[in-house]
Amino acid sequence: MVTVFLGLIILLKSYIMKKLHFSKWALMLFAAAGLGSCGLDMPKETNTSFETLTIEKQDITVPVKFSARMIGKTDVTVTPQVSGQLMQICVMEGDRVNKGQTLFVIDSRNAQLELEAAQANLEAALANESSAKLEYESNKNLFESKIVSRYMLDNSANSYKRAQASVAQARASVNRAKVNLGFCTITAPVAGIIGEIPVRSGDQVSPMTQLTILSGNNEMNAEFSVTESVVETMVQEGMTKGDKEKYMEQLPDVSFVMKNGTEYPHKGRITSLTGVVNTTTGSLVCKATFPNPDGHLYSGIQGTVVIPMTEEAVMVVPQVAVVKLQDRQQVYKVQPDSTVVAVEVKTEDIGNGQDCMVLSGLSVGDRIVTVGANNVVEGQKVLF
Repeated sequence: MVTVFLGLIILLKSYIMKKLHFSKWALMLFAAAGLGSCGLDMPKETNTSFETLTIEKQDITVPVKFSARMIGKTDVTVTPQVSGQLMQICVMEGDRVNKGQTLFVIDSRNAQLELEAAQANLEAALANESSAKLEYESNKNLFESKIVSRYMLDNSANSYKRAQASVAQARASVNRAKVNLGFCTITAPVAGIIGEIPVRSGDQVSPMTQLTILSGNNEMNAEFSVTESVVETMVQEGMTKGDKEKYMEQLPDVSFVMKNGTEYPHKGRITSLTGVVNTTTGSLVCKATFPNPDGHLYSGIQGTVVIPMTEEAVMVVPQVAVVKLQDRQQVYKVQPDSTVVAVEVKTEDIGNGQDCMVLSGLSVGDRIVTVGANNVVEGQKVLF
């Protein structure tokens, strides 16, 4: 429409110049009026409105995360204490057992025979002891009547002592045989969950054979590695054992997050802050103990221990305010004249998926652009 109208203006100009001899200024006014009637506006400079934030210091809680592996607090490796053929496996992998429950049975016939032999030896030793006692008492009476010599009395006394020692030895053999017979029935030393059973009925086993691992899982330890610097921030040099225990009591409860992202419903406590430093990695193992009343935690599962640590008087900005340019980060700072200037900053993620902590580049009282920072051009005026 504009093109057509401009053509009409040219024709009108030619006609008017020839017929009416209008002045040049009249034609310009006429053209301007015509353009205005078509609704064509001249471009105007506009300022865009953005959300801004004034920097302040505040206290925040930062979730510090460590990769961890669960281990039963009372995990026990079950091995036989006598050699023999494995006659019976009384449990299955994954079974929950009580303390004292029978797990495995080893062939007890040899142990039974050893017990019977030991009991027979004990009976013989008791008989010898009785005879030696009678002889000693007899010689003692005869010696008092001056019928036998001191030598015969002492000799009978020594025989009696040897007989008593033989009885004690035979009694110990009986007890040892009973213990060995009891070892043929292997019971659970703690309540817990049966792990893998690598043996089968009929196998020949010995004290070197691992039958299973019994995980006492009423309480579970999440073991995780931390660097020395992290431990130094929590444990001050010169702390006594009592000071450390008091400090651990004051630490916040920790969480355990499964590999699928599900958070375990029960909170845990840090129970160990020190250990042996691994010379290769420069880290040490710490433990957080979690209750396991429902048996949902198992030895060997992996996840993340989350420790909420308090950071005091720090500057926090929304992540949307930080513009990332390759290896640099910057925010747009609002100047007194409402223009913006790019400022390079260093930040640290605080783990909530929304905010980050400013380590350098900004000061308290600075105003920065938040929502829409990616669309800001340096030097642009902003409204807020």
